[in-house]
Amino acid sequence: LSELEALMERMKRLQEDKEDDEASQEEMATRFEKEKKESLLVISGGICAFPHFAVLFSAFDDEIVSTDVSRYIEDPGFGYKDFARRGEDHLPTFRAQDYTWENHGFSLVNRLYSDIGHLLDEKFRMVYNLTYNTMATHEDVDTTTLRRALFNYVHCMYGIRYDDYDYGEVNQLLERSLKVYIKTVTCYPERTTKRMYDSYWRQFKHSEKVHVNLLLMEARMQAELLYALRAITRHLT
Repeated sequence: LSELEALMERMKRLQEDKEDDEASQEEMATRFEKEKKESLLVISGGICAFPHFAVLFSAFDDEIVSTDVSRYIEDPGFGYKDFARRGEDHLPTFRAQDYTWENHGFSLVNRLYSDIGHLLDEKFRMVYNLTYNTMATHEDVDTTTLRRALFNYVHCMYGIRYDDYDYGEVNQLLERSLKVYIKTVTCYPERTTKRMYDSYWRQFKHSEKVHVNLLLMEARMQAELLYALRAITRHLT
């Protein structure tokens, strides 16, 4: 099977399995913890502590460039840091049902800055729901499962868990090269290279891969807002 056909087959199989047998809450929690821990080992920049990615990273080594971003920031030490240290047994988890954008963040940010919540919510929804119902040359395809996996994987990297989502889908739908690309774009955008971009979904259109970038950026922004707004809420109460 080609990369595209294999992905579509996995999407179809996931939908059938979901209709036949749903995973228990305990199983879904275990799958989240596994995905969360593994996401910490996906390192951009040609270095990886996770052996499954070693070959992939060596292929990117010659493309990694040292981009000087100091002109854009005041703090030279500013940059992304994982939400937990590698090797820790108990990694912190942000339970989404305890503080969601829809039920908590949206109303608070509107209080802080009139109507900004509506603008942000419209932006999140538009990017998440954007689809031509195509996958490369295939038409009339429901890509909801794939879009949700992309969005939720970014939140998983930030320790955010949705109780109603089976994170086993992430592992089945997002290949290794795509996970590397996701972490690079989301956490270290200055390290992103064309080879990384070309390494995943080779049969897809550029417009579809650009949509991936939009999803990643909006997911990251929402994750950051959730942490910030939850902290403000706790301070106010």
